[in-house]
Amino acid sequence: MDYGRLLIVLGVVLVALGLFWPYLGRLGLGRLPGDFVIERDGFSLYIPVTTCLLISAVLTLGIWLLRK
Repeated sequence: MDYGRLLIVLGVVLVALGLFWPYLGRLGLGRLPGDFVIERDGFSLYIPVTTCLLISAVLTLGIWLLRK
């Protein structure tokens, strides 16, 4: 496996996600049930559990389909 090519593709994917992140927020990603938000005075913590699981499932399915 060519790790250099893999790293370049992953970098391009991350840049694309970064560019489209504001638009993905409009779709509801990041505020799904199961995403935890803890807000206190001067402190906020965001843990996107459900969003991460959904993105992982979509990426796994996509990679699985590309390998077939």
